[in-house]
Amino acid sequence: MTEAKSDWSKRTKAVHGGTRRSQYNEVSEAIFLTQGFVYDSAEQAEARFIESSRDEFIYARYGNPTVAMFEDRIAALEGAEDAFATASGMAAVNGALMSVLKAGDHVVAGRALFGSCLYVLEDILARFGVEVTLVDGTDLEAWRAAMRPDTAVCFFESVSNPALEVIDIKGVAQIAHEVGALVVVDNVFATPVFSRAIEQGADVVVYSTTKHVDGQGRCLGGVVLGTQDYIRKTLEPYLKHTGGAMSPFNAWVMLKGLETMELRVKAQAASAFEIASALEGHEKLARVVHPLLDSHPDKALAERQMIGGAGTVLALELAGGKEAAFRFLNALEIVLISNNLGDAKSIVTHPATTTHQRLPDEQKALLGITPGLLRLSIGLEDAQDLIADLMAALNAA
Repeated sequence: MTEAKSDWSKRTKAVHGGTRRSQYNEVSEAIFLTQGFVYDSAEQAEARFIESSRDEFIYARYGNPTVAMFEDRIAALEGAEDAFATASGMAAVNGALMSVLKAGDHVVAGRALFGSCLYVLEDILARFGVEVTLVDGTDLEAWRAAMRPDTAVCFFESVSNPALEVIDIKGVAQIAHEVGALVVVDNVFATPVFSRAIEQGADVVVYSTTKHVDGQGRCLGGVVLGTQDYIRKTLEPYLKHTGGAMSPFNAWVMLKGLETMELRVKAQAASAFEIASALEGHEKLARVVHPLLDSHPDKALAERQMIGGAGTVLALELAGGKEAAFRFLNALEIVLISNNLGDAKSIVTHPATTTHQRLPDEQKALLGITPGLLRLSIGLEDAQDLIADLMAALNAA
C-alpha cells in the first residue's frame, strides 16, 4: 500500500494515497467487484473473523480492497487517522450519529441543516429517546447555554445548506469538549479541498462524496472520518451490521474523482465568487449570499477557517418571491434545475419547495429560506457564459 507522506500536498495525496496494487501492478486502481473472499484454510477463516488487518477481507459489507483504497486516500487528504466509506452522504450522517448515541443522551445541533439531517435529528433520534436542542449555529453563547452534563454530541454544517451561514468550528469544539461532547461536522460545502475541520477541533467529519468528490453526477457515496479508535471500534461495528457500506464500483469512481477534485473545486470556487460579485446589487435580487462577499456577516471567519476559497455554492434571493424565482428558473438555458450540488454542471434549486419543503413555514423563515431563495451550485462552465445566462434569466424574472 502507498502511504501518503505528511509533507505531500493535498493534490499529491489525492492522486497517490492509499493505493493497493494487485500482482499485475496496474497504474489505475483495480475494481475488486466481489461480495466475498476465499480463505486458504478453515484456520485462516477463523482467525480473520477474530481479528483482521486492513488488508484482510471477509465480506464487502465489512470492507473491500477498492473501498479501503478510497478510505485511506481521503483520510490522508483530510488529515484524519481513519475513514469509513458509506452508501450515501445521509448514510454517513446517520452512522456518525446513531453509532455513538443511546436513549437518554442529549444532542446540540445547529438549526441550519439540510432537510434530511433535520429528519434524522428530530424524527429518528427522538423515537429512540435522544433529546435534541437546536441552536443558532453562529452564536457561540447559544452553544454554551445549550450544553448539559449529558450532552454527548454537537452536530452542525460548517457552512450551512442553503443559506451559507459559517459556523466557528474551533469555537464550538472548545465549548463542546468542556463537557466531553463529540463534535461531528458535516463539511460538504467547505469541501475536502478547503477544509481544516480536524485541525480546528472537529472529532468527526462527514462528507457526501456524491458532491465534490465524484463531482460529475455519477454515483452516490459518503464517508465518515475520525480517529482510528472511533472509526474501527464505534462506527464500523454499527455500519457493517446495518448495511450502509459503499459499493466497490462507487468507491472506484470516487477514487478517480479524487484525482481531479482539487483542480475542479478551485476552478468552481473561483467562478462562484466571480458570479456572486457580478450579481450582487442587481435590482431583481434582494440579496446575494457568498461567504467571501463583504456583505456576508461571517466573511472574516470564512477566510480564517477555510484555505484558499469558500466553496462552490452561492445563494440568490429574488425580490419578487416564489413567482419571480420560478420565472427565473424556467428562463435558464445553461444552469440546470436539480437538487444536487458540487457537480461539474451548474445546478440551481428552490429549497423552499424541494430540499427543505417539509419544514414548517416559520422554521423556513428562521433559517432564511424565503420563497425567493435559490441555491446555486457553480460547475465548470465558463464563468462569463454563466453570468450571461443568469442575467438573462433575471431580466425574464
